[in-house]
Amino acid sequence: MIKQLKNQNVTLSLPKNLLREAKKIAIDRDTSLSKLLADLLTDLVEKSDEYEAAKHRQLELTKQGLDLGLNDQTIWTRDELHDRKY
Repeated sequence: MIKQLKNQNVTLSLPKNLLREAKKIAIDRDTSLSKLLADLLTDLVEKSDEYEAAKHRQLELTKQGLDLGLNDQTIWTRDELHDRKY
């Protein structure tokens, strides 16, 4: 979760029609355009952080490998695995 600290003003350049529609959405949600954008950006950043954490977990699991229940014993040879019977 993003910690709410001191706000900083920014200047955005948006297409007029996009700005008009965004203002309508903010009004419909009974909020300001600034709050609407802050909430959307917060959600975007949180989802990105969650994705990166999940990716890191999966990469670690990939490095560990899967337990195939063989107790580190192979019961076949490489040649047997690649033997092609036509």
